This record gives sequence, C-alpha cells and structure tokens, in this order.
Amino acid sequence: FGVIADIQYADAEDGYDFAGCRRRHYRHSLNLLRAAVEAWATEKPPLAFVLQLGDSIDGLNARSGQSERALEQVLAALGRLPVPVYHTWGNHELYNFSRARLVHTGLNSRSCGAAAGPPASDCQAYHFSPATQFRVVVLDGYDLSTLGREPGSPHYQESLRLLRKKNPNDNLNDPTGLKEPQFVEFNGGFSQAQLDWFNEVLKFSDENQEKVVVIGHLPIHPDASDRVCIAWNYEDALSVIHSHQCVVCFLAGHLHDGGYCLDSHGVHHLTLEGIIETPPESNAFGTIYVYKDKMILKGRGRVSDRVMHF
Repeated sequence: FGVIADIQYADAEDGYDFAGCRRRHYRHSLNLLRAAVEAWATEKPPLAFVLQLGDSIDGLNARSGQSERALEQVLAALGRLPVPVYHTWGNHELYNFSRARLVHTGLNSRSCGAAAGPPASDCQAYHFSPATQFRVVVLDGYDLSTLGREPGSPHYQESLRLLRKKNPNDNLNDPTGLKEPQFVEFNGGFSQAQLDWFNEVLKFSDENQEKVVVIGHLPIHPDASDRVCIAWNYEDALSVIHSHQCVVCFLAGHLHDGGYCLDSHGVHHLTLEGIIETPPESNAFGTIYVYKDKMILKGRGRVSDRVMHF
C-alpha cells in the first residue's frame, strides 16, 4: 500500500512556516502528488490501497476562497489511482472546512465501505481489513479539538476548556513555557468514546490473531516527533495499544521532518516526511510491502527505506 502525508496544496507562491524559516512549496506540492500517483500506478505487484495521512490542502485556501477548488484538484489527482484511497483529517482540512462539511466530501472514507467508528458520534475513526488477518485502524486526532466545530457546541466548549487549562498563553498556538507543549490549537486529542471503541477493535484483532496498522494525522510517541507535534492525550492512545498484542505499527504525518522509533512494546512509530516542505526536485512518499513477519517501506525522495520486523 502507498503512504503520503501533508500535501498542503494551495495555488499560491512559495511561502514559509510560522517560524519563517522553512520553505513551503504550495503550488508544486500538487506536481509531487501527481508524480507519486504515476509511480504507484507502475508498482509491481500492484498496490491494494493508499493511505493519505492528513493535511491534503493548506489553510491558505480558506483565506483566498479556494478551499473547494484545491480539494477538487487533490482528489482528482488521487482519483487516477485504480485502488481505494483512505483519508485521515488533519488541522489544515479543518482550517478549510467544518467537520459537518468534510463528511460530504471525498475525504470521508467512512462512506466507502470501511467499518464505522464510535457509535452516535461525528468522530472520523474507522477500520478496514484489506487482507486476511490484517487490519488498518484510522484514528481521529481532532475528535477533541476547537477546529472545525461550532463555537457554541459542547465538543468545542469541552476542548477549549482543556486547552485553556493546559495553555495560558494569549495565542493558543504558542507552546512557549508549557509543561506539556503539545497543548496547542493546531493539535487535538482522542475522546474517551473513541478510545473505548479503539480498545474494542483491538480486542477483536487480538482474538482473531490479526496484525494491525494504526494511522492518524498526529504522532502519538514523543520519540517519533518533536515535543510539540503530538496528540494532546497521546499517552491514552499508547496505553490502549500497549494493552493488546496485535498492533505492529503507527503511521502519522503532521511533523514535516518525519520521525521514527521502535517503542518499548515493539511497536514501530513512523512519522512520514511532508510533501509541502519537499523541494520540487525531490519527493516524499512511500510504498509499504507487508509480509508475515515484517513490513518493508520503500521510500521515495526524502522518505528513507525501512524494514519493520514484528
């Protein structure tokens, strides 16, 4: 299967990150995506599916009124693949659209045959089994978040209370001086309902001797990220994973530099390098080959090859 993260396309001149030091190639990111799609189309054996790890379009689009158009172009590029593409939502999707609107776009993978997530919830978590004894679980790292929600809603108020409790800074995207620097507005967290659902899915996979790959936009291990770009309550997600035998790997985006660690329970945490900060002459995507006892990542451009035994 293919993996790609942080495309962040916008029809805009190159710019820089919030710190003003990392160049972002907004317009060219679509060309890199198209090149990835062309490369995947020639894979032998052919791909079974592709995972898009969030931030498919950039927040710049919301300011220029180009959100719908930008998303159309990204989905059209991915639509050239003859296999399903499964999406997770990142902060940039939620800068452009409300959660209520995203459900009605091509980024709603829960509508394409995947098993739904937590009941009675707009949580965008789901799972699917592309092969015998192999399952992919997609988590919603912005289930707890102020992004994409109506300011008057209970979800918004609960998330804002938690964020303000942990982050006294005037700018809620500023981690300066925080004991837990992940508590910034561009991150989010997992509700208890989602964690309970996740636990039940993994219990089923344990009982059926499945190997499970978990994905989410936000990393959940500090050693596969910096101290800022991880989920608010990453420890809660880790503790669910560590209470089961089935999980072999957690795939994330969000941190454009990428990252990797093998944790104390033998779970691989792979954070994929972002397309948006990849120079036009390179690329950043990969193909993962699954075997009985390992997964092999064949990286392209900034993404390194890796063998992940389990």
